[in-house]
Amino acid sequence: MHPEIEQLQRRLERQGYIAERPVATAIQLASVLGRPLLVEGPTGVGKTAIAGAMSSVLGTNLIRLQCYEGIDTSSALYEWNYQKQLLDIRLAEASGSGRADIFSVDYLLKRPLLEAITSPKAPVLLIDEVDRSDEEFEAFLLELLSDWQVSVPELGTLTARQVPYTVLTSNRTRDLADALRRRCLYLWIDYPSFDKELDIVRARVPGAGEAISARIVAFVQMLRRLPLEKAPGVSETLDWVATLLYLDRNRLGPEVIESTLGVLLKHVEDQRRVRSRFLQALLAGLGGFDSGGITRAVEQMEAVLAQS
Repeated sequence: MHPEIEQLQRRLERQGYIAERPVATAIQLASVLGRPLLVEGPTGVGKTAIAGAMSSVLGTNLIRLQCYEGIDTSSALYEWNYQKQLLDIRLAEASGSGRADIFSVDYLLKRPLLEAITSPKAPVLLIDEVDRSDEEFEAFLLELLSDWQVSVPELGTLTARQVPYTVLTSNRTRDLADALRRRCLYLWIDYPSFDKELDIVRARVPGAGEAISARIVAFVQMLRRLPLEKAPGVSETLDWVATLLYLDRNRLGPEVIESTLGVLLKHVEDQRRVRSRFLQALLAGLGGFDSGGITRAVEQMEAVLAQS
């Protein structure tokens, strides 16, 4: 592995982000080549966290644009402060000093994209859930990512002082245009392996015991293999570990799982399905769990489920 990528992995780990080699490589290449990084994968696997970890490692600001259906350039780029403009017009008329210059930078309300372009130091720009925006806004983003300049009719063309480190995330709710994909480097992040998720728990919830952490991760790994409306992500795993740590529980049993299942599963249908069909099989798999052989836990539980 390239020494700079190894160094980046270690720096990300110190920030609490456990990055496998493909992730660290993609982040490093995006920084070196000056290309946006498009990150796709299921919800809850740490796509957004990449941008936060990058900003910490680079020692720069994180600017986030949350995309949604109907987002437009005024929400993402800039708006004029109409109230301030109107007030200053009235003050100028009252004082007889003439018309105020209301179309200057002082009256500009910067939204995330313009804030990123005008930052004196290159920030990390997170364009989150870009697949939720429409094709027209996606075309605007493509143009912006190509030349890093925007036109404000009243002020002229504003060009980025420093090109932002840019991360776009997508949950694949719709297909993105090929032109946008070609402009970016691409990274797919799936649910982590058992060992990686356990490493994440160790890094993010250091107060949790090894045995209970391993059992929690094994349980969540098996939940993701069930027919659920929404599988629990890594954030739910961390929340569940923190919950059991708060409740001072060092083992998983029907009572504690029943009372805290809402931390993991956010659809009532999923909770009912697990309680009625799968809970006993999952617990049986955990019963044969050996903390000395944590990598075998999921396989043991899969065998139990296959017989249920």
